[in-house]
Amino acid sequence: MEIALRQWYKVLTPRPVVLISTIDIKGVSNAAPFSFVMPCSINPPLIGFASSPEHHTVKNILEVKDFVVNLPGEDIVEKLWVCAKNFPPEVNEIERANLHEEGSVKVKSPRIKECFAHFECKLWAKHNAGDHLLIIGHLLYAEVRDDCFCKGKYAVTQAHPLMHIGGNEFSSVGRILRVKEE
Repeated sequence: MEIALRQWYKVLTPRPVVLISTIDIKGVSNAAPFSFVMPCSINPPLIGFASSPEHHTVKNILEVKDFVVNLPGEDIVEKLWVCAKNFPPEVNEIERANLHEEGSVKVKSPRIKECFAHFECKLWAKHNAGDHLLIIGHLLYAEVRDDCFCKGKYAVTQAHPLMHIGGNEFSSVGRILRVKEE
């Protein structure tokens, strides 16, 4: 079945969803979920996400030059969805969603306490990508909850990371499949 090219990305699911937290120059915090996200480099450590250029998150990053990628678990999916709403710039989505800010170690933007991992980033680059802007962050600090990273390995079934299917539909990792190595 052929599908319209404007809908191709809907088949590339589920995608990991993150909460990007930022702060504006007036000190107002912001958070929004994104699923167009990917690692870009190991050395240096770079992460990228794509967003509409008009999004508050992008405007804050371009002004302050930093952001935090927070990894949410399935336990906060309803609160994450509140952050997806289109609030005016003076509204703190983190508070509105009944989530809690905590100070970051290396950047001005806050971390979201309820998330199981946090990647503090400095703006590395921005690139036009069609109707989106690709934001690339240089990781300055990474932290994960102890029970979600054991013996140098990500405990994905313990973390229950959220995956975005589309619209208001999400899934969570429930099982691990291993292939035999020869």
